Amino acid sequence: MKSYMKPAEHQAAVQRALALGRSGAPGALPELAELARLPSNEVQRLSASAIGKLAEFGADAEAAVAVLGPLAVQGRHPQTQQYAIRALKKCGAAAQAHVQDLRDMARNPANKAYVRAAATIAADAIEVAVVDARAGGKHRCQRCNAAVTSEEHARAHENFQRIFCDRCFDEVFLVRRNFEMQVELNKTVEARDGTLVQSRGEKRIAEWLDSHGVDYRYDTKYRIIAEFQIRPDFYLPELDVYIEYWGLDTPKYKMSMYKKQMLYQQEGKKLISVYPKDLPRLDPLLKAKLRLCGFAP
Repeated sequence: MKSYMKPAEHQAAVQRALALGRSGAPGALPELAELARLPSNEVQRLSASAIGKLAEFGADAEAAVAVLGPLAVQGRHPQTQQYAIRALKKCGAAAQAHVQDLRDMARNPANKAYVRAAATIAADAIEVAVVDARAGGKHRCQRCNAAVTSEEHARAHENFQRIFCDRCFDEVFLVRRNFEMQVELNKTVEARDGTLVQSRGEKRIAEWLDSHGVDYRYDTKYRIIAEFQIRPDFYLPELDVYIEYWGLDTPKYKMSMYKKQMLYQQEGKKLISVYPKDLPRLDPLLKAKLRLCGFAP
């Protein structure tokens, strides 16, 4: 969908949708519903994502579904549909009326692969939520499918933004803690703006972004893709772009790289991949790729 908004108004709406999504305030739902009506795919997409986040914090599920349903089924851009579908999934049993729509979208070959995949996952999850609601339950562990109490849900969501029973929580927490400790220990290279990174290649990218006034988050821990918590090397919030520096060439590293690239592709994310061979021409490479994402160097 082409945006007919003035650039300043569009940027303000984008930032407002991002802020409301981060707020965790259920009362922000009416304002997000208004933002979702604006003639901009980016604003609609971010508003849908934010509504999904607020659904996890107790926002009115039926009101959320009323906004998300039309975006999921009739959204003019596939990424808008994808984000609305993923948000519908978080509304649980309240989205029951849209299960058949989602099944139809999943079967339609005209839809993007990532839209079909999201529709299948959401329809399955909503149907499970309906069964649980009828049985008096609310949540199931995403790892072992065991019933989850409200206390377990709150604990897991606070730490992982996912639903785990206590047993799976402890297992995942231990693995994650060990991994994160190792990552932090590897951050020994300092960029000019003070950011500690893991390699000279990442240092070059961080300094390029800083010198061109591009806001970035390094190694952020809270970007969720298809139920996976990933840690992109760089996330550019104003452009909604991810940058990964693939600096190693071992078989194990390549397997992880391919899996991560597949997740980005399936979720329709804007990813810029940088390899060691690209470093001599980093400036023209980043300028060209970011220009396609709305950056004006």
